[in-house]
Amino acid sequence: MTYQPPVKDLMFCIEHLSHWGKVSSLDAYSECDLSDIGAALTGYAQFCAEQIAPLSQDGDRAGTSFDKGRVTMPEGHAQAYAQFVEMGWQALTHPVAYGGVGLPRVAGAAATEMLNSADMSFGLCPLLTDGAIEALLLTGSDAQKSLYLEPLISGRWSGTMNLTEPQAGSDLGLVATKAIRRTDGSYAVRGTKIFITYGAHDLTENIIHLVLARTHGAPAGPKGLSLFIVPQTLVKSDGTLGAANAVKCVSIEHKLGVRASPTAVLEYEDATGFLIGNENCGLEYMFIMMNAARFTVGVQGVATSERAYQRALAYAQGRVQSRPVNGQTKDAVPIIEHPDVRRMLMRMRSLTEGGRAMAAATAGLLDIAHYRTDRVTNALAEFMVPLVKGFCTERAVEVASLGVQIHGGMGFIEETGAAQHYRDARILPIYEGTTAIQANDLLGRKVMRDGGAAARLFAAGIATTEAELAKGDASAQAIGAGLAQARAAFETSLEWMLDNKPKDIDAAFAGSVPFLMLTGTLAAGWMLGKGALAAQAALDAGQDAPFMVRKIETALFYAQNILPECATEQARILHGSRSLLDATFPE
Repeated sequence: MTYQPPVKDLMFCIEHLSHWGKVSSLDAYSECDLSDIGAALTGYAQFCAEQIAPLSQDGDRAGTSFDKGRVTMPEGHAQAYAQFVEMGWQALTHPVAYGGVGLPRVAGAAATEMLNSADMSFGLCPLLTDGAIEALLLTGSDAQKSLYLEPLISGRWSGTMNLTEPQAGSDLGLVATKAIRRTDGSYAVRGTKIFITYGAHDLTENIIHLVLARTHGAPAGPKGLSLFIVPQTLVKSDGTLGAANAVKCVSIEHKLGVRASPTAVLEYEDATGFLIGNENCGLEYMFIMMNAARFTVGVQGVATSERAYQRALAYAQGRVQSRPVNGQTKDAVPIIEHPDVRRMLMRMRSLTEGGRAMAAATAGLLDIAHYRTDRVTNALAEFMVPLVKGFCTERAVEVASLGVQIHGGMGFIEETGAAQHYRDARILPIYEGTTAIQANDLLGRKVMRDGGAAARLFAAGIATTEAELAKGDASAQAIGAGLAQARAAFETSLEWMLDNKPKDIDAAFAGSVPFLMLTGTLAAGWMLGKGALAAQAALDAGQDAPFMVRKIETALFYAQNILPECATEQARILHGSRSLLDATFPE
C-alpha cells in the first residue's frame, strides 16, 4: 500500500478553517499566498511519499542499533535525511533572518502531518529540532541565536529536549541534574536523563541538547530549575565544531513502537553547558518548547490516523469476503460493501479529518496570537492546544485499532503493516504529558483560571456556526442540530465543573479527561461543520463536486454518529465521580 499525502484536504483546511484571512494579513506572511503554500506542500508530499514512506516498515523491523555509546540508524535513513537537509525542508516555517523559508505555522502543521504519516520514527527528529528552534528564538540570547539557529534550521544539526530522569517523570520538581557555574561563565552539567528522543544518532553533524538542571543554591521544586544548551560536540565562536562534550549515550530503549526512533539514556559527566536566559526560569522556558511539541504531537495523531485509514480503505476495497446482507448477489463481495466495515471506515475518516481541521484552526490562532497582542485570540489558542494534543492522540489509538479490526486476522499479522500503526500510535497519548496532564491543564489553567471565559467564547463560536447551518439544506441542518446538542452537553458540564471547584475539587478533576474528550469531540465537529459550509459554497460555485460532497458526507456522519458521544461524557462528568473516588482496591 502506497501512502498518498492528502494535499487537497490539507489545503482545504488551510484556506477555509485556519483563519487564513487574518493569518495572511500578518506582516510576517504578507508575501505568502495560498499558491505558494500549495506548491511547497505538493513538493513536500512527493518527497514524503517517495523517499520517506518506503523506510517505515523496514525501519520498524530493523530498529536502531547500539554499540559502545554509538547509535546507528536503519539502512536508508542517513541518505533520506541528507536529502531532507539538501531540499531545505526543516526550514519551512522558521524565520528568513536565520535561513528559514518563513511559511505560517499552519503550513508547517500540514508538512508535519505528511512526514509523520510517511514514517513517524523519521518525523520525530525534525519535530524535536523544531521545538529547540522555537525555544531559542523566544528565550535565547542574540549570541546563542547567532551560533545555533542557522545549523538547526538547515537541519545540519538536530535538537532534543531533556526533562525526564529516573526519579522524575511528569513531576519535574524532582529533577536532580546539577549545573555548577564555572569561572568562564559556562556550567558543568552532571546527571542522568532518560527517554530522550533522538538523544543519540548518526544523521547530523551535531545534536543540541536543551537540558533542565538545578544550579547551586537554587530553590527546591520546579521553581529552582534552569535551562541549558549542552551541545553533543562543542561549538567554537566562529560556528565550527570543536571537541566532543562529556555527554554519553549509555543505552537505548526497546519499545512497543516507533522502533526506528532512538530513545536514549544520556549521562552528563560535567558536560559543558550554557545558561539560557536567567537562572531558575528553566521550566518557564521549557514550556515554550513543550507547548509547541504538544501541538505537534497532536498533529502526529492525525498523521497516524491518516496512514491507518488509507491502509484500511485499500484493504477493504480489495478484500473479497462473504455475500452482502441485502441478498443482491450470491457471490462474495469486497468487504467495503458490508455495513459494519463502512461504519468503521467512516469513523476512521471522520475522526481523522476532524482532527486535521481542528489542528489547522489552532495553528492559525497560534500564529495570530504570536504576532498580535490579542488577548481573546491568545486565550482561544491556549484553550485549543490541549484539545489537539489530548483528543487527536487518543483518537489515533482508536483509529489505528479500527484499522487492525478491518483487516481481521491479517491485521494481527505484522506483514500487513496495520499493527505497526497501532503500536506507533500508542506512545502519542503519553508523549509530552499524558492525556490526564492535558486534561488537568485544560480544566485547571484554561477553564478555571479565567472562570470559564475562554470556554464560553469557544461555545459562542459554535453557536454562530449552528445558526449558519440552520439556513442550509437538510444535511446542513442535521449537522447544526448535532452541534447544538453536543454544545449543550459541553455548557452543562462546564458550569458543573466551575460550580464544583470550590465544593469538591477532586470530583471536578475526576471528570477532567471526560471533559477534554467531550470538548475535543465538539471542537472537531465544529470544524467539520464549518468545512461543510465551505464545501457547500464551493459546490454551489461548481467546484470539485466529488471532493466537496465527501466533505459534507463526513461532517454529517460525524454529527450523527460521533457528536452524540458528548452526552455520554457529560454523564460521566456529572454522575461518575463518586463511584470513581469512593472505589476501594485490595491492599
